Amino acid sequence: MYDLTVCQKFLFCACLQWECCGAFGADDWNLNIYFNCTDGNPSREKCGVPFSCCTKDPAEDVINTQCGYDIRAKPDSEQKDYINVKGCVPQFEKWLQDNLTLVAGIFIGVALLQIFGICLAQNLVSDIEAVRASCFFT
Repeated sequence: MYDLTVCQKFLFCACLQWECCGAFGADDWNLNIYFNCTDGNPSREKCGVPFSCCTKDPAEDVINTQCGYDIRAKPDSEQKDYINVKGCVPQFEKWLQDNLTLVAGIFIGVALLQIFGICLAQNLVSDIEAVRASCFFT
C-alpha cells in the first residue's frame, strides 16, 4: 500500500509546479465526495477545489487555504481569475515532451545499472558453481 501523505505532497507540488487542477480540469473534483456540487453534499467544500488549485497571488506570503471554496459554483469565465483550470495530465504530458532527453537519459541510466547488476549476479552464480564443482572433484 502506498503512503497517502507522500502522494498528497507529490500531487500538491505537481499542481503548484504545473499550475493545474484535477486530472483533466477543475470539474474532475466532482468525483470527490467532499468537493462535488450535488445538492445532497453537506460539506463546506462543496463546489470547491483544494487550495493547491488556486492561482498564487505574488503579493501574498501566506497561502490562502480557503481560496477554492465555492469557486466552481461561479461561471467558467470567473473561475479563471481564481484557480488554474488546466488539467494536470495534459500539463504532465507537456512537461515530458519538454524534458524528453532528461527523462530518456534517466531511464537509460537506470536500465544500465540493472543490466550491470544482472551481470554481477551471473558472475557470482558462475563463481559459486565453480567452487562447488572443485569441491566434488578434490
